[in-house]
Amino acid sequence: MKIIISPAKKMNVDTDSFDTDGLPVFLEDTRVLMKKVQSLSCSEAKALWKCNDNLARMNYERFQAMDLERSLTPAVMAYEGLQYQHMAPAVMTAGALSYVADHLCILSGFYGLLKPFDGVVPYRLEMQAKLAVKGHKDLYEYWGDRLYKELMLLNKKLPGEDQAVINLASKEYSQCVEKYITEKDRLITVEFCQITDGRPRQKGTLAKMARGEMVRFMAENRITDPVGIKGFDRLGFVWSKELSGENRYVFVME
Repeated sequence: MKIIISPAKKMNVDTDSFDTDGLPVFLEDTRVLMKKVQSLSCSEAKALWKCNDNLARMNYERFQAMDLERSLTPAVMAYEGLQYQHMAPAVMTAGALSYVADHLCILSGFYGLLKPFDGVVPYRLEMQAKLAVKGHKDLYEYWGDRLYKELMLLNKKLPGEDQAVINLASKEYSQCVEKYITEKDRLITVEFCQITDGRPRQKGTLAKMARGEMVRFMAENRITDPVGIKGFDRLGFVWSKELSGENRYVFVME
């Protein structure tokens, strides 16, 4: 069983606390993207990133000096968003970290698909960025079905486990896998909702927090079957049998 999550915009460098476990599988494709971004002017890069002047300058300088094979941070430790704060991998037990290493995959516009302890550098490049490269109109077209294929290949390396994929990624990233799912596959999308005006609605900030808590819950309980995640009860969420389906697990806030 594999879990897919989104990256975070904010990143840090920590080359000392944890060791990396190799390089990303699509590193040469990442190098192509790096060179494309490096070829842009600062103003062009700012338009691509849709950010303020300070962030544009910082990220532009990062790309200009980027070395994809030195001063690397394990991917799961490099991202700093709410999801990762609530996952809190830095304070996980060795057993929970081992589970994360085996089961978690991070989708990335820059790196494609990352295993948790692949070594990465800080970057800014969201999957929905309108970057035309090598005849492809955007990053979705650039990556094509390769992330899906790699994910399914990794899933087969966990013998004796359920082969489902637990989707904890945002739509921006999950569609890189979703659109290629076949009837032989099982992708279970998890939603964290609040009931508003009688209808379940998922709100971004709370959903990010809950996704991180879910990964932590799964790691602490060594869950290898989708049924096990129905016991999640953190941040006031509980599984809703009424709202859920075979491939959609909905948790509502009590």
